[in-house]
Order: sequence, then structure tokens, then C-alpha cells
Amino acid sequence: MIQFENVSKAFGDLVVLDKVSFEIPKGQTTAIIGHSGAGKSVLLKHIVGLLKPDSGSVHVLDCDMANAPQQAIYATRRRMGMLFQQGALFESMTVGENIAFPLVHNHKALSASERDDRVAEVLTQVELPGMQDRSVVELSGGQRKRVGLARAIVTQPEIVLFDEPNSGLDPVTSNAIDELTLHLQKLLGITFVVISHDIVGTLKVADRVGMLYQGKLIEYDEVSRFIQTENPIVTAFLKRNVHLPDATLPALEDIVGGDS
Repeated sequence: MIQFENVSKAFGDLVVLDKVSFEIPKGQTTAIIGHSGAGKSVLLKHIVGLLKPDSGSVHVLDCDMANAPQQAIYATRRRMGMLFQQGALFESMTVGENIAFPLVHNHKALSASERDDRVAEVLTQVELPGMQDRSVVELSGGQRKRVGLARAIVTQPEIVLFDEPNSGLDPVTSNAIDELTLHLQKLLGITFVVISHDIVGTLKVADRVGMLYQGKLIEYDEVSRFIQTENPIVTAFLKRNVHLPDATLPALEDIVGGDS
């Protein structure tokens, strides 16, 4: 579904991605973690073609996102959905109008009734049935995330990208979003790609996890093997964020200088 081959990206003297190579399999949830500034968002922008690598290649759904014509890149984007960090909902629109927005602009062949049916369907899937006419300003943080997720899946995409899906949520609401993400992935079979610093939630929803550190993808594996890694940077990062049985693992600040 998605393939990075020796992707490098720098902004001036700052190297953000350094010869990153990995493949994201179809029909699974893949998560990329790392401390703030590790390059997670930059990686995500390469997937949607908002950034182009300085070297290497990014293939998404058989499209070369670095070199394909802009029309082909736009067509590939229409096969993807996106859940933005802060929801990115239009407050001047109702819940239903927000969810229908990509249908109106990218699926013009659908009739108004077909759009309404699709909106009602995804609202039920995110456990907000009958909220089409609700004002966005009336929504809680968790409800905004659910509406954003409904908009991300309303076009029946092949890939959905999650940008910090638990950002700004309390632990109870965050856990509810994780449970919903798990349910929808199993229900719809869509390829989910999550970037997050919420390690507990990430390990719960993901099939595979990768960690970016100083521009390198230093570990990438299935969750069960990822948490058993012998890489000291990864184990220290996990130790700070989740309970691991080995209490003798080094503290993260001892390895990365205190900035996690």
C-alpha cells in the first residue's frame, strides 16, 4: 500500500528523514512513534504528497508521490482519508455538512439523497447516530474527533491517516477513541496509518509500530516483537511511557539527553 525507499528530507541543515525505508501492509494499522520533532508529521506529509523527498521515493497505491503528475497525485489523495490533529471541522457548517464535504467536492456523481444516506451510515459507525443537524460548536472534544473520523471514512477510502488522534483528549475519551479505531479497522478493513506520541494507545490499536529517532527509522516490527526489542533507545522510550517488566532498563533521558 505504501512504500518508502531510502527517503531523505532536510530543511536547511536540519536532517528530518535520513534514508528511511519501510513498507506499510494492506488492511492493517501501522503506527509511527517518536519524540516531538522526530519527523512523524514530515513522514505523513510525504505520504499525501505535500512534501517531496530530497532523495529516495515514496509510492502510495502504486503512485510515485515524488514524481507523478499533479493530477495523478490528486487522484491518489482522493483514495485516502485524513483525521486531523484538531479535527479541522468547519464551525460554520453542521455535523452533516462537515462529513459530506469531501463527497460534495470529490464525488459529484452522488445525489443529495445518496450523500445523506452515506453521512447517516458513517455517523452510526462512529456512534453518533442522528447528529447530522447538530452545530459543530456544541460538540465535545471526543465528539469532534468522531465527526472528524466519520469525514475521513465517508468516501470509503483505501487508506486513512491519523495525525495524533488522541491529542487534547482526557484518558477516558482517549481510550474510547482507541476502541472505536480498533472496531472500525476490523469492520471496514481499511489500511490505517497513525502517527502519535500516545504510546499506550498506539500499542493498543496498532498491528505494526515503527520508531523515528534522529531521522532514522530505528525499529519497525509487529507490536509483539516491537516491545521486546533490544534497541536501548526504543526500550528506554517505552519504559517511560508503558509498563515493561524489566525495571533495569535505562531511563530515556540517559540516552537521548532528556528530551522525550
